[in-house]
Amino acid sequence: MGRHEYAEDGSLDTWEFIRWRGRVASATRGRRGQRLLHELLDALDAMPEKRIITGDLVSEDGDCCTIGVALAARKGIEEASKWDAEGNNGALAAEFDVAECLVQEIEWMNDEGAYNETTESRWQRMRNWVVSQLKAE
Repeated sequence: MGRHEYAEDGSLDTWEFIRWRGRVASATRGRRGQRLLHELLDALDAMPEKRIITGDLVSEDGDCCTIGVALAARKGIEEASKWDAEGNNGALAAEFDVAECLVQEIEWMNDEGAYNETTESRWQRMRNWVVSQLKAE
C-alpha cells in the first residue's frame, strides 16, 4: 500500500469497490472537489519548472507531487516541506476542505498512474488528468 492508502491486494470486494468509486466521483464533481482541482491547475501552471515527483509531498530539492504543488502554492514551499506524506491524507483533506478519498485518488494517480515516466511527463499527465476532471462551466 502506498501513501495513497489504497488497497493494492484486491481486498475490496466488488460492492466495496463500486461504493468507493462512487465516493471518489462524488467528491470530484462536488463544489469543494472542483475548487481543489481549479487550485491544482493554477498551481501546476504557475510552476517555473514543470516537474512532478512520486512518493513524497515535497523532496529535499523542493520538487513536489501533485497535491504537494497545491500545498506549496497555498502555504509556501518551506511550510509544505514540513508535512509528512505517509498517513497524512486526513490532514491534507482537512487543509483543502475535501473528502479524503479525493486526496487519495490524486495521490494514486500521481504515484501509480504510469510507470517509467520522467518528472516532466508526469507533470503533463497529471495536468491533463486535472483538466479532464473539471466540469464544463
